[in-house]
Amino acid sequence: MFWTTVDSPIDPLLLIGDETGLRELQMEPHEPPVDAVRDDDALAPVAAQLRDYFAGARTRFELPLSPRGTAFQQKVWLALREIPYGRTTTYGQIASDLGQPTASRAVGLANGRNPIAVIVPCHRVIGANGTLTGFGGGLPRKRWLLDHERAVLGERGPEPAGLW
Repeated sequence: MFWTTVDSPIDPLLLIGDETGLRELQMEPHEPPVDAVRDDDALAPVAAQLRDYFAGARTRFELPLSPRGTAFQQKVWLALREIPYGRTTTYGQIASDLGQPTASRAVGLANGRNPIAVIVPCHRVIGANGTLTGFGGGLPRKRWLLDHERAVLGERGPEPAGLW
């Protein structure tokens, strides 16, 4: 495994990867794994795409990802990647989309265990009543990410319909 950090408007981010792709994106506080080596070059494409995202020049990430989780978590994390930039959805909607309409609580737990925040956009999931709900990076970061995406879309044209 290898790691690097990248500066961002929501504080420094720790990137952890291996030969198959990005495994984790951690927000402060963070520590690199003891068995990982710093390798800025190996994670340079991830850092570049994150910088583009934060500059408003990227709305979709195109990176090999290698998150570790259960089969259900993997399905939820794939569903998260399908939420359009600048839009939001609910835990219940994801559960329904996965064919398990009563699994919104399980979706919430999987969402909370997403190891690659921002790139796998768990920040785009809100409560059924439209409120911001838990986010591993804290609600101020979640609000910042959602506001950032809405602002970028505002510069490009009308805001898409959505819950947020």
